[in-house]
Amino acid sequence: MFRKHLDDDRGMLFIFEEENVYPFWMKNTFIPLDILWINSRKEIVFIHRDAQPCRMDPCPVINPGKKALYVLELKEGSSDKIGLVEGDKVLFDFSQ
Repeated sequence: MFRKHLDDDRGMLFIFEEENVYPFWMKNTFIPLDILWINSRKEIVFIHRDAQPCRMDPCPVINPGKKALYVLELKEGSSDKIGLVEGDKVLFDFSQ
């Protein structure tokens, strides 16, 4: 929220305590994003490309309708640039 720039190699990872359906919205977001919902097996279950900043109140909700344990926000266009599709596995390491 409130960011006006996001580098190509950066993002925001949301980690939830349990796998569930987590709708997102773009309130107080100033840049377009790609939003990826990732399940407990670290498989992408839904991608919303080019989510636009909210310009109305209330903000429209993006509901994947699929359970996820993680949600990853990337700079708009990143998922296409990387070639990500639903079903792809993602790797991340929290050991650092």
